[in-house]
Amino acid sequence: MNRKWTHLLTASLMAVSVHAQAATLLVGSYTDNGSEGIYRYEFNARTGQIDAKPRQVVKSVSPSWLVLSADQRQLFAVNETPKGNVSSFSLSSKGEIKLLNQVSSQGDEPTHASLSHDQRYLFVANYAVAPDPGGSLVVIPVARDGKLKPVVQQARHTPSKVNPERQAGAHVHSLVLSPDGRHLYASDLGADKVFIYRYDGASPEHPLSPAIPPSVALPPGSGPRHLLFDAKGRHAYLTLEMSAEVVVFDVQDAGLTERQRLPLTDSKDAAAKAAGGLHLSADGRFLYVSNRGTANEIVVYAVGKDDGQLKLLQRRSVEGDHPREFALDPSGNYLLVANQKSNQIVVMRRDPRKGTLGDTVQKHEQPAPSDLKFLE
Repeated sequence: MNRKWTHLLTASLMAVSVHAQAATLLVGSYTDNGSEGIYRYEFNARTGQIDAKPRQVVKSVSPSWLVLSADQRQLFAVNETPKGNVSSFSLSSKGEIKLLNQVSSQGDEPTHASLSHDQRYLFVANYAVAPDPGGSLVVIPVARDGKLKPVVQQARHTPSKVNPERQAGAHVHSLVLSPDGRHLYASDLGADKVFIYRYDGASPEHPLSPAIPPSVALPPGSGPRHLLFDAKGRHAYLTLEMSAEVVVFDVQDAGLTERQRLPLTDSKDAAAKAAGGLHLSADGRFLYVSNRGTANEIVVYAVGKDDGQLKLLQRRSVEGDHPREFALDPSGNYLLVANQKSNQIVVMRRDPRKGTLGDTVQKHEQPAPSDLKFLE
C-alpha cells in the first residue's frame, strides 16, 4: 500500500473514531432563571465532558420536557407555563434545530409528553398547579410535515384530595406508552392513580379510550409521577413523588399488579421525599431513580433477571440541588444529572458492569436544566 492510501486510511479511521466518541446532547430548561430555552451541545463520550459552549441555542419559553421522533428528525417540547403550549421543531442531519410551529396545550403547565408508536399523535400531560380546573391529558395530531395540529381529545381525572394542598385537583405528571404501543399510561399525582387508555390510531378524533382495567390505585397521598417499562414489557417501574418510593409492577395484558415497593430514603422528614425521574440501563440490569428535596440523590438498584425485583446497590449524591431529570449517555459510561435549582449538569462516571456511579468528571454550568436527551 503506497503512502497516499495509507494516509487516507488513517484519516478515515480517525474520523470514525472521533464520530464514535461524540454525541449530541439536547437540554430543555426553565426560562425564568436566565435560560433562553433549548441548548444543543456536543458531548465527548471518551472524556465525559460537555463542550463549554453550545453549538446552538433555540429561544423557547420553558421547554421543560423534550420528545424525539423515532427517526430523530423531529423534536417536540412542552412549554411549561400557565396557558401552556407545545412546540414542534425539525432536526437536520447535523442536529440543527428549527421551529416548525406551536399550538396550545389546552391546559396549564404541561410537564411531559410522548409520541404514539406510529408517530401520528403527541400525548401531552398538563400538570396544572391550580386545582381548578386541574390537570388533563390531551391528544395532539402530528401532520406529515411535522407540524402540530390543534388538540382533538382531552381527558380529566378525579383527584383523591388526600393531601389538601397538593391533591385538591388532578395533576397529570407523565404519559407513557406500553412497549407494543397499544396502551397509554397516565400517572396522576393528584388522583393517586395510574390511568390506562387503549390507543387506536385509526380513530382520528378519539384515539384514546379507557382500557380494561381503566386504572390502578396507589397508596393514598403517594403521588404517582413517572412510569417506565422494561424492554420486553413484562415489568414496569413507577416513582411515587410524595412518599418517595419506587414500585415494581408485573404487566399482564394492560393491567399492572404490584410486586414490590421500596423507599428511596430512610429519612422520616417529608422534605427529603420528592421522587423524580427513573431510567433503566440499556441492558436492563440496573435501575436509576432520582430523589430531590433535601435528599438530592440518585438511587441505584440491581434488577432481577426473571422477576424484575429491585435490590439496593447505592445512594449517590447529585452534588447539587433538585435533580429534575437525568440521562445515561449512549456509551453507558456516564450518567448526566440536570440539577435544576443549582443550575448545573453534573456528569458522573458509571461502571457498566457493576452499575454503580463513581467520580464526578464535570460540573457544567447551565441555567435551570430540566430535561436531557441524546441524539444517536
